[in-house]
Amino acid sequence: MPTTTNTPTAVFTEATLRAAQVLLIKSYASVWTGPSGEESSGEAVARHLEATVTLLDKDGWSRVHTYYRDQDQPSEPNPADDESMTIKQMVRALLRFIHDDIDLDPRRTLSTALRHVGEYGVHGDTDTAHVAGTVLDRLIQAHTGSASARATAWAERQHRTHADITALLCAGARFARTYGPGQESAAA
Repeated sequence: MPTTTNTPTAVFTEATLRAAQVLLIKSYASVWTGPSGEESSGEAVARHLEATVTLLDKDGWSRVHTYYRDQDQPSEPNPADDESMTIKQMVRALLRFIHDDIDLDPRRTLSTALRHVGEYGVHGDTDTAHVAGTVLDRLIQAHTGSASARATAWAERQHRTHADITALLCAGARFARTYGPGQESAAA
């Protein structure tokens, strides 16, 4: 019987935050500027990251989303092949499938949670979602020592836990408040 080992929760120290700041300084373009061309304040990015923690605590975290139907389920006839069905019957069969057969798992991955907070618009927007993702990438690069590391891929590793993701998001919020632009520069 294989033994299970518990991986300790990822720890993001102040040294990791300082190393991430060095990476940010060396970045080609401004990390704090989103797709709109406007700069986001460190506080706005921190609020976005904290709202992501709240969302993941409420809805749950999932390492990855899968959209595949279980291959062990018996194969049912495809309604599209039944020429005797009316369009109305086919639409009903499709809606039944969506409702009954697709797993509507409310849990979210790191990337879908960041995006949802940005799209919902109360605690962030698409710019803060983009900047938050870039900040998390730099933190993971500093944490792992790999210039090509990305937060989403790091979050999808098999041994990752909800606590690891929460630790990353909280470190990102601390980083944004410490090293991000102030309100006055974001409003300019």
